[in-house]
Amino acid sequence: MDAENIYQVFDWLWSSGQLSERDIKKLPSLEINAVINLALPTSSNALHGEAEIITGLGISYFHIPIEWEVPQLEQAKMFFDVLNILRGRKVWVHCVKNKRVSVFIYLYRRLCLSECDEAASYPMKQVWVPNETWQSFINQALNVL
Repeated sequence: MDAENIYQVFDWLWSSGQLSERDIKKLPSLEINAVINLALPTSSNALHGEAEIITGLGISYFHIPIEWEVPQLEQAKMFFDVLNILRGRKVWVHCVKNKRVSVFIYLYRRLCLSECDEAASYPMKQVWVPNETWQSFINQALNVL
């Protein structure tokens, strides 16, 4: 795969940075049923026509564009809702470098799956140490959601 920071979180959930067209064509062989994209369509490495390529393979596509400097709690709730709707299906979640995604997966694991901090930190701790903006977002989500 061409994407960076690829992690299999569970047997049904993968995360990564931006997928290439070649990566997307491999998704059916992994039995991926849905892709969630958290990157902006204007990201420097955004794949033009990503939604069309993915849905053309019969894979569901969800786009929740998260601005890097201003992540929103409503977007986290939306992400949780989409993952819950997709329960029982194999899902690939990506953004530009897997930083946004790793935080959203961490929060999903803590708030929706009630996992301890240590377990929920995978793969976030492998990808990065959240900066001040993202750590503040994490703290706010843990206290409010």
